[in-house]
Amino acid sequence: MAKIINTSQFRGSVEENQGVVVVDFFATWCGPCKMLAPVFEQAGEEMKNDATFLKVDIDQSLELAQQFRISTVPTMMIFKNGKPVETLVGFMPKERIVQKVKSHL
Repeated sequence: MAKIINTSQFRGSVEENQGVVVVDFFATWCGPCKMLAPVFEQAGEEMKNDATFLKVDIDQSLELAQQFRISTVPTMMIFKNGKPVETLVGFMPKERIVQKVKSHL
């Protein structure tokens, strides 16, 4: 299961990570986020040796949502070596998520 991190954990888990990290910015009240959750989990399991998959609840970590200008959920951001390299907005099938992540490995 993808770990839910907060603002204080973000620096060590994402910004200081020297690999590829996929962050799902979500909200508990968001219908499409609930649809994406199992797909995100499956992609994370499939790619566990290549990338780290994490989740951020925008209501619990408002500073991060503002920092990365998250205005729509779900939004997935792919980070490489601590820097954002791609933003994916809305629900996506697992194959598309995996394809996008692989393009940054």
